[in-house]
Amino acid sequence: MSTTTAAPALVTAKTAKPPNPARVRRRRRLAQWGFIAPAVIFMALFFGYPLVRNIVMSFQDYSPSTFFTGESPFNGTDNWSKVFNDELFGKALVHTILFTIGSLIGQFCIGLGLAVFFNRRFPLNGVLRSLILLPWLVPMVVSGVVWRRILDQDTGVLNSFLGTLGLGGDTPWLTSTSMALISVILVNIWIGIPFNMVILYGGLQEVPKELYEAAALDGASAWRTFRSITLPMLRPVITVVLVLGFMSTVKILDLILALTDGGPADSTQTLGTLTYQNSFVQLDFGAGAVVGNILILISAVFAVFYLRANRNEGK
Repeated sequence: MSTTTAAPALVTAKTAKPPNPARVRRRRRLAQWGFIAPAVIFMALFFGYPLVRNIVMSFQDYSPSTFFTGESPFNGTDNWSKVFNDELFGKALVHTILFTIGSLIGQFCIGLGLAVFFNRRFPLNGVLRSLILLPWLVPMVVSGVVWRRILDQDTGVLNSFLGTLGLGGDTPWLTSTSMALISVILVNIWIGIPFNMVILYGGLQEVPKELYEAAALDGASAWRTFRSITLPMLRPVITVVLVLGFMSTVKILDLILALTDGGPADSTQTLGTLTYQNSFVQLDFGAGAVVGNILILISAVFAVFYLRANRNEGK
C-alpha cells in the first residue's frame, strides 16, 4: 500500500520543472515597482508637474486675463530678458547672496559654539537645550511679527532698553536702507541657531571619547583639541548643515515679508520676495516664474552637492 502511494509522489517530484529564473525576476521587479509606485506618483503630481508648469510659464505671456480666456501665448525669451534687464533683479540677487552668507555664518558659528558648550555635563543641561529650541518651533511668520515689534524705532523694546543704558534709543532697525538688511539677517540667525546646534550636537555625540582622552594625555590645549579632533570628525555633519541651511535660507520669503516687505526702498528685496512681488503684486506671472526657476536651479545645484557629499561619506 505504501509503495503504491509513494510512487506517484516520487514521479511528480522528479518531473516538476524548476521555476523560470526570468519569471521570478519579473515578479520581483513588479513587486519592487509596486512599493515604489506610490512615491513616484506623489512626486510626479506634487513636484514634477508644478516644476514643469513653472518652466513652461516662464516662456508664456501669462497674465490675469489668462484665467478667464485660457490663452497664454508663448513669447519666447521675453520674460527672461525682462527679468535680467531689470535693475531690481541685480539688487535682489546681491541681497540674496549677502543674506544667505551672513545667515549661514552666524547660525553655524553660534550653533557650533552652543553644541560644544552643551556637549559637557552640567546641571540643567537638558532644560537649557530645550529652551534654545523655542525659536525653531515658532512659525517664522510669528517670529517676524514679534521681532518687528521689538525692532520698531519708536515703540520697540530694543530701543527702549538701549535708551535706558544710554546707548541711544532711536536706531532705525527696519526703516533705514543701511540697517534693514542687517536686522533681517540677525533675526534669521536667531531663528536658525537651534537647527545648527541640534545637528552639530548630534554629531559631537558620535565622536569617540577616547580621542579626547588621548589628546588630554598628550597635553593638547582646548583649541588644539578642537582644531585637530572636533572639526575633522564633524566635517561630514558640517557639510550637511551648511548645504541644508543654504537651501532653506536662499528662498526665505515669509520672514522678510513680515519684517520689511522688501523695503525700505527695496533694500531687503531678495529673489524670494521678487518672485512674490512679480507674481502676486504686479500680476506678471511669467516674470515671477523666471525668478522662481532661477531659485530652483540654485537649490538644485546645492542639492546635487549635498547628495554627492552623502554618497562620498557612505563610501
